[in-house]
Amino acid sequence: MAQIKITLTKSPIGRKPEQRKTVVALGLGKLNSSVVKEDNPAILGMVNAISHLVTVEEVN
Repeated sequence: MAQIKITLTKSPIGRKPEQRKTVVALGLGKLNSSVVKEDNPAILGMVNAISHLVTVEEVN
């Protein structure tokens, strides 16, 4: 499967607890931190829930 790079671009401070937990579950900590994850429905759903906080790029 393809992989995606997820980068935290906005702070989760002041957001709903569910969104903050999603950021932590993806492995994102500080601003501008990035993780590479497999492109599967579970990860895409998590990214969709916090799409206003992150940027997503495809990795080859």
